[in-house]
Amino acid sequence: MKHWRLGAVVIEMKCSSMLSREGFVISLAVCLFVTLRLASAQAPGFEVHAQATYLRQFKPSFEAPYTGPKSLLPQREYGYSFTGTIFIGARLGNGWEAYFNPEFVQGSALSELQGLGGFTNGENQRTAKGEIQGYSARAFVRKTWNLGGEKDEEKSDANQVRTRYAGRRVVLTAGNYSVLDVFDAVEYSHDPRTQFLNWSSLTYGAWDYPADARGYTWGLGLSYISEEWSLRAGRYLMPVESNGITLNRDIAHHYGEAIELERPYLLAGHKSLLRLLAFRNRVNAGAFRDALASTTPPDVTQVRHVQSKNGFGVGTQVAFTEQIGGYVRAGWNDGKTETYAFTEIDRSLAVGMLMNGTRWQRAEDTVGLSVYVNGLSSAHRDYLAAGGQGFFLGDGRLNYATERIVETFYSINVVRGLWVTADWQHIANPGYNLDRGPANTYNLRIHFEL
Repeated sequence: MKHWRLGAVVIEMKCSSMLSREGFVISLAVCLFVTLRLASAQAPGFEVHAQATYLRQFKPSFEAPYTGPKSLLPQREYGYSFTGTIFIGARLGNGWEAYFNPEFVQGSALSELQGLGGFTNGENQRTAKGEIQGYSARAFVRKTWNLGGEKDEEKSDANQVRTRYAGRRVVLTAGNYSVLDVFDAVEYSHDPRTQFLNWSSLTYGAWDYPADARGYTWGLGLSYISEEWSLRAGRYLMPVESNGITLNRDIAHHYGEAIELERPYLLAGHKSLLRLLAFRNRVNAGAFRDALASTTPPDVTQVRHVQSKNGFGVGTQVAFTEQIGGYVRAGWNDGKTETYAFTEIDRSLAVGMLMNGTRWQRAEDTVGLSVYVNGLSSAHRDYLAAGGQGFFLGDGRLNYATERIVETFYSINVVRGLWVTADWQHIANPGYNLDRGPANTYNLRIHFEL
């Protein structure tokens, strides 16, 4: 009982000492975490973790002979984002686990999150508003059927209670979570809180993966995992409208589905993984060619009807040494219809590498370098060139070229659980427009986890 009383005292002291909305919400989150952490110490199988990430961005001015209603603004800009997440997990027995993630966010994106295919802050999809907000990011269950093989212990981590899994197993993941929790889990490029920041690094840029405006959805994924190969498939809710926060719950007729095959292999003796992904979205979307034939300037919002978008991705990751790893991702979608849940990329290529600081006695530090090349389908190009507006793009005209981005960062571990990262991104042809740019962003990230 002393632990619970301590939690109550912390709540009373913290929450009464801050009167602003931001202060109150952050204080409440801290109090909730402290109380749950104390409770977890007394309850085997109940685990609590937390993270907080603050990112400050600066974009100098760049050359642009014209600017449209949805362009990356050519003048100097500043942006920021803050996210705080509590990861609550419980081992329920008989292979069942349950997870819940309250999340608190605030931010202001560069150019109001417009004018790029590869946006420069992967946290911005959660933090589009300037006042702090709280919501449920994840609430899901996981059921594991162990089929055989040697059992390995998974250590306690965010959304992973300490448990043992067989080498060969079937896993069901159902509820509210990010599709990227299950699919395309590239070890070296998937988390903007600790690794690369650009949206092109989160997954295949051309995968219009199922998600609401914050990056989460509801659905069901089923995986078969073995040491020789793995197969995953799932169906998930899509937004009611393009990049909206409200999800369409008619999963029988409006959905995003994906299937992924994973195979380990050796590349010149180095442990590697190959992944093949195929996806299909069925949504109420507008087609670019229909818009070009119907209105001037063209407007996809006026020609929407239920139709499909199909695509695929091929990716690999290679562990060159214990200190150095790299990845390659290539993605494609048919590019016929508007982007519905991610960003305006129809063709994508990403190549990158991470290295930890063991060689200079800084094992918890990380240095990274990635290159992203993003492209559009011919229909998408013609639509923008004719003055059409996408959800994120619209310079009013278009002198097309692939959008090319270089990102590099150094993350220094200050003390246990705290990292500070300096990140630079150089963007040639922002928004696929040869007439504009290049643009640069300089980014400072502070990340804490417990």
